[in-house]
Amino acid sequence: VFPDMGAGDALRGAWVKENMTQAVLAAAIGVRREFVSQMEHGRRVIGKEMARRLSQALGVDYRVFL
Repeated sequence: VFPDMGAGDALRGAWVKENMTQAVLAAAIGVRREFVSQMEHGRRVIGKEMARRLSQALGVDYRVFL
């Protein structure tokens, strides 16, 4: 739908939409805040398992992060 939108953009959009912070999201998925930042900026790949954890925490389909 949005060809220029990557997984990091989807991640940031989802936690902002849920009125979360990186720190709150990180706590919800069991990682450090820096890990969330790295995923957002494409410095860390979002694998299928992490996408599923993000999906549960953010209430979106896990495939948007892949």
